[in-house]
Amino acid sequence: MEQREYTHPDVLGKGVTEGWADPETDPTRIDWKARQMRAAIPFIVANRRPINPCERTGIRYGRNELGHWGEALCADAIVTATDAGGTPRLLLIKRGDGHGWAVPGGKVEANETPLDAAIRELEEEAGVDLDIWSARDARVMPARYVPDPRASDEAWMVTVPVLIHLGDNMCCLPWLAAADDADDAKWVEAPDYAGLVDALRREHGGEIFRAHQDMLRELLG
Repeated sequence: MEQREYTHPDVLGKGVTEGWADPETDPTRIDWKARQMRAAIPFIVANRRPINPCERTGIRYGRNELGHWGEALCADAIVTATDAGGTPRLLLIKRGDGHGWAVPGGKVEANETPLDAAIRELEEEAGVDLDIWSARDARVMPARYVPDPRASDEAWMVTVPVLIHLGDNMCCLPWLAAADDADDAKWVEAPDYAGLVDALRREHGGEIFRAHQDMLRELLG
């Protein structure tokens, strides 16, 4: 079996200069005990190199398009509401990297909880301030692995889904303003996962980000 090695040039270029990538190019020089202790999903290290605990990606060595070595913990805001006509809606953003439509989310920063990260990303990417909508109560779900197309066997993503329901029969859904890593943001009809996929394709010509497909399928039914 081919042991492919690949790290996108942007990781070693702007990833390092912009601060979203580990500057260390040799994973054997990383303090893996510290990273293993704070990992949301346990993983092993062999020959001082991390091993993806959940899948084999086809890229055995290197970071593919991700900036970190090993696990990166993210949080995703699963924001729902029912409009005035009784139609269930899910807030989706169009990713700026061309990987499709996703829920707002991003990396959990140091000294930040997954809930705080989800709320921050929701405002940064979709322009929704939960304080205005009196909806800071949220259900934080267990951390889960996501099959990110940018991952490798040595760099992968784990996310904490945060469920936020804004209300039922809302006469006015929150106005959306895409920014940061999002090119667009929409309230998409979501009676269930199949209905969401159909509505997104029909109304916006879009597809669900591969990393979020299983998560949304389970959460929406």
